[in-house]
Amino acid sequence: MEKLDLERELQHNAYPGRGIVIGRSEDGRKAVIAYFIMGRSANSRNRIFVEDGEGIRTQAFDPSKMEDPSLIIYSPVRLLGNKTIVTNGDQTDTIFDGLDAQKTFEQSLRGRTYEPDGPNYTPRISGVVHLVEGGFNYAMSIIKSDNGNPGSVNRFSFAYDNPLPGEGRFLHTYLSDGDPLPSFEGEPKRVAISGDIDAFTNGLWDSLNEDNKVSLFTRFIDAETGTYESRIINKNSI
Repeated sequence: MEKLDLERELQHNAYPGRGIVIGRSEDGRKAVIAYFIMGRSANSRNRIFVEDGEGIRTQAFDPSKMEDPSLIIYSPVRLLGNKTIVTNGDQTDTIFDGLDAQKTFEQSLRGRTYEPDGPNYTPRISGVVHLVEGGFNYAMSIIKSDNGNPGSVNRFSFAYDNPLPGEGRFLHTYLSDGDPLPSFEGEPKRVAISGDIDAFTNGLWDSLNEDNKVSLFTRFIDAETGTYESRIINKNSI
């Protein structure tokens, strides 16, 4: 699989929707996570990321303008011991509870389907980073309708052991803008990861479509110690 330029991928797609990037830093020392949200409606754009313990949650920027909190307000990132969970919906909590009950990542998601927002039927995308013995591995998942047919659910999981320095995988909800929105297809894209956390964060944010981008979260986790640095950028400033 060709290694893609992540910033170029975003610059040439006005609406990838919500996206997850997981990989390893160039120096090989850190696990890298990014999660961004975009929006076309006023309700979707009326959001920010805020810290919530060791994770984050979404919050209405202007509560008086919030129309429908379902599918909008959730915890995209949570920690469970040496595992960091990142998703585009409330399946974060499903995975957390499943892993806490000694289920696997895939088993935890078995009861979930795509989002009930027809005709888009937005895929649920998820990832988990597992620190182990001074290193880490990660897994990603997408749950989607079968080519827009809500009567059939497709589930795909991908596992990455000992990821290579300077690269990661990128999974997003939509192929591009459209009506209805076309779901992502194929396995997560292989992308280059470069720079420190600030260069990585700023490069991603600047590459997202100016009209549609809403919020971005990034985290670099030291694989040896488990310590981390995080960044949050919100288009709606508090």
